[in-house]
Amino acid sequence: MKKAKDILKKMNAGVVSSCKKACNIHVLSRIVLWIAIAMVVAAVCVVVFYKPVRETVFVSPEIHTVIDVKSGDTLSKILTEQGFNMRDINAISKNLKQDADFATLRPGRDKFDFVRPKEGEAISKIIIENGPWNRIEIDCGNPEAWQCQKIQIERDTRLAYKEGEIAQGSSFYLSALDAGIPEGLILDVYDLLAFEMDFERDIRAGQKFYVLYEENFASGKKVDNGHVLAVSFDALRGNVQMYRYVKPDGHAGYYDEHGNGAIKSLKRTPINNAKVTSNFSKGRKHPVLGFTRAHKGVDFRAPTGTPIPAAGAGRVIARSFNRGHGNFVKIRHNGTFETLYAHMSKFAKGVNVGTMVRQGQIIGYSGSTGLSTGPHLHYEIIKNGVHVNPMTVKLPAIDNLDANNKKLFMEKKKQLDSTMESLKNNPSRIVRLTDIEIPTAVTVAEPKK
Repeated sequence: MKKAKDILKKMNAGVVSSCKKACNIHVLSRIVLWIAIAMVVAAVCVVVFYKPVRETVFVSPEIHTVIDVKSGDTLSKILTEQGFNMRDINAISKNLKQDADFATLRPGRDKFDFVRPKEGEAISKIIIENGPWNRIEIDCGNPEAWQCQKIQIERDTRLAYKEGEIAQGSSFYLSALDAGIPEGLILDVYDLLAFEMDFERDIRAGQKFYVLYEENFASGKKVDNGHVLAVSFDALRGNVQMYRYVKPDGHAGYYDEHGNGAIKSLKRTPINNAKVTSNFSKGRKHPVLGFTRAHKGVDFRAPTGTPIPAAGAGRVIARSFNRGHGNFVKIRHNGTFETLYAHMSKFAKGVNVGTMVRQGQIIGYSGSTGLSTGPHLHYEIIKNGVHVNPMTVKLPAIDNLDANNKKLFMEKKKQLDSTMESLKNNPSRIVRLTDIEIPTAVTVAEPKK
């Protein structure tokens, strides 16, 4: 009996000991769990609320005062308004002339930026923006020793390709706009194609065209457009193609797909996008006189006052008035060609008999003087003393390439054609002008011995 009690007592003691151990393990587990939860919460707090300790530098924001140059502004006036005295003004003016070749303000183009370190302090720097690619900086930190620096902004020139088609009832100008060609570039294309095309008679729905041109960027932003590098138009008389090529001596010109000069000595249509109202004819009923006689030129409708550019370079040999032509100008271009411009409302200033004019220079303004029923330009081309049709006469090129330059040109043309094909298939691709540079000489393989 006693032995049974001892056994039972030992058993109870074991159970109690086991229970105590079990209780201790449970408590320990709960403690570990709470510690883990506390650590997670602490970690979250660190992530959310912790900020690394850094040295804080407080920089006062610069104060910029920007002044656009307006008509009547002078350097002295602008600087005086910003608090400069005459000694400072004379010093700045002297530095601008000597170090930056800057002496004349251009209203609507130049811009001054006066920089102060902070409100109420003296001006520390003057920045003059005198063009999209030029900037002048004047350091005013030491008035006794002005520092003037002329800075040329680096151009990032990229190539853009646009193509289009003449829409039904539309013009080349409107169709080019629809194709995304910038307005200023369209005028450049007009000037080029006018040597070969009549924009009144040669335009039909369905004709295709393309243009490759430069876009100039600075700091990733487009600033302006550059040169037309290639242009093509499916004219009625055949496809017209022109490529820009710069010779090793720096002279730039435009040439057809064979390397022949594309810029002619005369333009067929002096006024771009003007409507032809009367063509060259050996027998036309005169709208004023009422009888039939030869019409020795082409008439272009143009509102009174429209500028008339010279179709080619030459010397003015007549500037006068007569009953038929009204106010007219006659230019001799060489020993072969002369041109005449009639019915002007007035002559351009400085254009007199004996004046040398360049191609594209304004020589007068359209009107309706003489025998005329309305404002227009009457334009004549005389070849070896005989009047010829401006729209069909073969005109000589100003510049043709020699054999070496023609080889270089063909290499350049190959590069431009390849670039256009690439941009046509991948319009988002960025191609820089430097990507298509070619060597200034063509290497010709020596014959094997």
